[in-house]
Amino acid sequence: MNDSKHPGARLEKVSKFYETAAQRVVALEEMSWEVSAGEAVALMGPSGCGKSTVLNLLGGMDRPSGGAVWAGGENVATMTERQLENYRLRRVGFVFQFFNLIPSLSALENLELPMLMAGTGADERRGRAESLLDSVGLKAKGFKRPEELSGGEQQRVAVCLALVNDPPIILADEPTGNLDSANAKIITKILIDLASERGKTVIVASHDPKVVEIFPRVCHMRDGVIERVS
Repeated sequence: MNDSKHPGARLEKVSKFYETAAQRVVALEEMSWEVSAGEAVALMGPSGCGKSTVLNLLGGMDRPSGGAVWAGGENVATMTERQLENYRLRRVGFVFQFFNLIPSLSALENLELPMLMAGTGADERRGRAESLLDSVGLKAKGFKRPEELSGGEQQRVAVCLALVNDPPIILADEPTGNLDSANAKIITKILIDLASERGKTVIVASHDPKVVEIFPRVCHMRDGVIERVS
């Protein structure tokens, strides 16, 4: 089922429980929340409040215990495993705290790999990878491996990696957690600009108030629900 009226991201009374031998852990409880297409939003809250669970559900990496998860006009919660694989490859981009770059590949090769998986031709792969690196000031370092780049440079490559297949939705989980304050501001601005300049729906989870203070909308989470919006 497609919901073209809501091309951004939306949770409808979503719950997520984790069962253990001793207890049921409630990560989200009937949470309803919406992010418009082309909007940049920060999810803020302490560890364990449910931020990462929201991203995992929107990214198709986990399934809800109840409710509907809409992303890019599609109900992620009802997708088959094959549909989820295609969704994760083409419809959503991930940026993590740990850069998730393959150490043995250059920056360019890291960017080209998901495009190869998507069936993009060689010339287009190289051209798009070079253009993305140029957009974050790293065109001259495309042939360097991750170990030859600084932490801030690696995270800029990781942002480019999330964009290679031009997904409408970008999800970032603590993307500045391993960066100093100067690089954290650079990465945060890049993510916000993806919404304002390229129309991406950008959702960033963080517990750092210095990072989220520049977002136009901040949603504060606690105990599996949105507590307030600022």
